[in-house]
Amino acid sequence: MTISSRLLGLIPIIATLLLTSPSGSEPQYPDPPLYLDPDAPVADRVEDLLVRMTIEEKIGQMNQINFSLINADDMGIINIDEEKVKNLIRNYHVGSFINGEAVPPQQWFEFIDTLTRVAMEESRLGVPIIYGIDHVHGASYMSETTIFPHAINLGATFEPYHSHNAGWVTALESADVGHHWNFAPTLDLGVNPIWPRLYETYGEDPHMVSAMGRAYIEGYQNNQEIYPYRLASNAKHFIAYSDPVSGWDKTQVQVGMQQIYELHLPPFLAAMDAGLKTVMVNSSEVNGTPVHASFEFLTEMLRNQLGFEGVVLTDWDEVGKLVDFHRTAKNYTEATYMAVTAGIDMSMNPLNLNFYDSLLELYKDGRISEERIDESVRRILRLKFEIGLFENPFPRNDRFDRIGSSENRQKALEAARESMVLLKNTNSLLPLEDPAHIVLAGPSANSRRNLAGGWTLAWQGREEERYPEDMHTIYTALQQEFPDARIDVISDRAETLTPELSERLHAADVIIYAGGEEPYSEFVGNITDLTLPRAQRDEVALLASSGTPVVLLLVQGRPRIITGIIDQVEAFIHAGLPGFEGAEAIANVLSGAVNPSGRLPVSYPKFTGHYLNYNYKPSELYFFHPDNQNHLEEPNPGTMLYSFGDGLSYTTFEYSDLQLSSGKVAEGEHITASVTLTNTGDVGGKEPVLWYLTNVIGRVSRPVRELKHFEKIYLEPGQSETLTFEIRPEQSLWYPDSRGNRVFEEGDFLVRAGELYRRFRFEK
Repeated sequence: MTISSRLLGLIPIIATLLLTSPSGSEPQYPDPPLYLDPDAPVADRVEDLLVRMTIEEKIGQMNQINFSLINADDMGIINIDEEKVKNLIRNYHVGSFINGEAVPPQQWFEFIDTLTRVAMEESRLGVPIIYGIDHVHGASYMSETTIFPHAINLGATFEPYHSHNAGWVTALESADVGHHWNFAPTLDLGVNPIWPRLYETYGEDPHMVSAMGRAYIEGYQNNQEIYPYRLASNAKHFIAYSDPVSGWDKTQVQVGMQQIYELHLPPFLAAMDAGLKTVMVNSSEVNGTPVHASFEFLTEMLRNQLGFEGVVLTDWDEVGKLVDFHRTAKNYTEATYMAVTAGIDMSMNPLNLNFYDSLLELYKDGRISEERIDESVRRILRLKFEIGLFENPFPRNDRFDRIGSSENRQKALEAARESMVLLKNTNSLLPLEDPAHIVLAGPSANSRRNLAGGWTLAWQGREEERYPEDMHTIYTALQQEFPDARIDVISDRAETLTPELSERLHAADVIIYAGGEEPYSEFVGNITDLTLPRAQRDEVALLASSGTPVVLLLVQGRPRIITGIIDQVEAFIHAGLPGFEGAEAIANVLSGAVNPSGRLPVSYPKFTGHYLNYNYKPSELYFFHPDNQNHLEEPNPGTMLYSFGDGLSYTTFEYSDLQLSSGKVAEGEHITASVTLTNTGDVGGKEPVLWYLTNVIGRVSRPVRELKHFEKIYLEPGQSETLTFEIRPEQSLWYPDSRGNRVFEEGDFLVRAGELYRRFRFEK
């Protein structure tokens, strides 16, 4: 490490500062500073430091500032200005900085190393800063790193192992440069298909999102290979952010409290069980109240009911938005009062110091007490102690060979491969067997940036030339996968079927149309129509009119509606946003080198004006026709093009012999469901086995099905395996009321696997 001598040199400076008052008069605390003793209990260290701090130093810890305010220029380049840092530390005692750009690891090291040194030298008590960043699918704000598929793809794998790997690799590749605090995972439910942040979620089901989020946190926070460092994850966005009425980002949510407890809360509870240290607040309104100003959600629910003891962080400038966006506060000081009394601990107030000034004013006016400020600062200091910042505040640059290693990239490739969802395959067109001539078209055919989506290299992604030169596009991956085939790329959009184009298409064995979306993040991705853009639909229809079979391949962050063209193509692959290894994964699936095993983590809408999630309630379909009444047996009521859990393989699987160990179960007992799965095809393959339960009758209307257990297994041709699911009432046979209390109701339940189901009875 390059920092050991620097750290040793700071010790006498810190010791002198500790024993001297700000004015240089008599020592304030002649006793040895307990908070610098690494063997002392964290709680004791926190209290020892807290009592030494001035009110200004405490308020400074509650501020999080963007890197642009300490840059040497305004161009967004990581290039620190030490004088700017000194001003923020000396005069405002800032405790946290955030954000950045995708520069090489060594440049990040130099930036954080200098920032840490200056901050500790200028801090009277030597309190280290904590640096936060949005590494949402790998260390995505740094170049030369491993970029995983986005969360929506990880959800499609139905294998928490891949989410664990994403967290583990992100920690390995970012800890050494001093990125202590990662704003991931996103634990919102992907229930609104037009919402532009859908791809940041794992999907629409709370049980699956809980499993994936837990796995990510365990991989990220428990990575032992980053020693001596430890890191903090941040679950976002508490709570119910992802189901806005309009579908647009940051707009209001109207949802009942019973639904919040049943659907939106479980992933956060699972994260807390996994050791979650921080949460970020929902930046929209829920039932008319901005969550950043909601005492009900941030204190009564999160603190008092759930017992969360970690740090609550705002989203970007959300205190200010109480004034100029939500218009629930008349000025910034009133907004600060509302947010702090509601329960926030740290304000991501990135571009100004209004929060510091306002909170100090509120303290001096007696409106916010020092005791309330101490509550938040205590949590922030505990976080810094728990992740070892006082012992290891500086980054290191002697292990950068691990960043972007072949082993890490292989993990990302495996995740991308298992996230491919094959949804249509007429006459077994796929896999392509020794094609001589492939025509490749569409906006994603030769694009790197589209494969990775937003939050990659920068907030909205970057220009094509900023992506790694060795990163495959779909075109170059197909060249590698089919070295003997002619890959004919249509570079410009085909608008008419000219004789020359017609000849090219007729000469091909297959047409692959790679369409979808360009990168976007947050509100920049708001759209008014979920339908695939007309230009792409027209081009697909034109290419299909040639008579050559078409494979539709969509690289997209949300399920763009294709109802008008799906019958014109022979095969359809939903590729999502598979990351830097995604093109190779796509080519592997097209060739058959990889048998697709991804399944939809969200329902795929059929219409623009109506959509349902898979766990809809019978009352959400209002038909007066007997053929449309049996919701208990029909997973797709016709308003979905494809349902949650749908996906094809190059082999076939048969479910048989679904059995229950008993026809009834009582509280404190359990019964076991078992089913036999057989690979009845010709190639080996993986199958996610999804177990659903249905509460047939409930005082609160119940969903037609709820995912309660899943596991993914590999079977060779002809191989069978029996899988089991233990049904325990205290885990699976209750639902919450509008206050979060568990409701157990006697009655009939159904358990399902594949298309099979059995009925059993729950008795209190």
